[in-house]
Amino acid sequence: MRITSNLRTAVAAALIAACGATLSHAANKAGTTADAMLLPPNGQVGGETFGALTARWWQWSEHMPVAPFLDPDGRLCELGQEGPVWFLAGTDGTFNARRECVIPADRHILVPIINMRYSNVPRHGADALPIPCKVLQQSAAVNNERLGSAIALIDGVPVTDVARYRVRSDGCFPLVADDETSPNTAADGYWLLIKPLPPGRHTLTIGANYDAGDDGYGRMVQNFEYVLHVGGRTEMALEPPDRSRPLVAGLR
Repeated sequence: MRITSNLRTAVAAALIAACGATLSHAANKAGTTADAMLLPPNGQVGGETFGALTARWWQWSEHMPVAPFLDPDGRLCELGQEGPVWFLAGTDGTFNARRECVIPADRHILVPIINMRYSNVPRHGADALPIPCKVLQQSAAVNNERLGSAIALIDGVPVTDVARYRVRSDGCFPLVADDETSPNTAADGYWLLIKPLPPGRHTLTIGANYDAGDDGYGRMVQNFEYVLHVGGRTEMALEPPDRSRPLVAGLR
């Protein structure tokens, strides 16, 4: 992930908190300006719960012609966006991303810090019975029970307690919306639901990793940054990503 010079000091300081106080629910409850920008895990937008919005995020991601978490630079930001919540994506853990997007004013923003889903993939023969929703939920939760580290910065200011924002889908849901044949799915992860940002240029920087073993995505690492132009593009060119810099989430 490209860390611009004006963010580098803030990232270094916030990493100390992320590896200590953040994951142990810090005693300091004063909060930061970044904390004030977030809805709590029991928050709602337009009558939808946080959990329901995360399910709809997965349906949005599955519906796209190109998975939004593979977006290299923000060129896919506007695809499929509708309603009062604008969806942003992380990565699949194989690369660091820096993306630039234009977002309309007065939109909430939903972005994963690190997340998983588990779907009931159709099987044949002896294992053809559907997997119960409870088992899907347990499977989606495995890696999220072992969060290694996590950091989130909004305009360079750290979110105090990232671990607080673990959100599970409200039960299970079809991975493809309005399709009864779609695999039943459960989602679990750490998310930010950001209140509408003031017009202008903003940055969102996220690094996280699981520490849940080598199977599946148990060692998944997320590193990505967004430059968000709210209400219209500002005059700020996107710098090319510098892949030689160390991973934020990988630092200890």
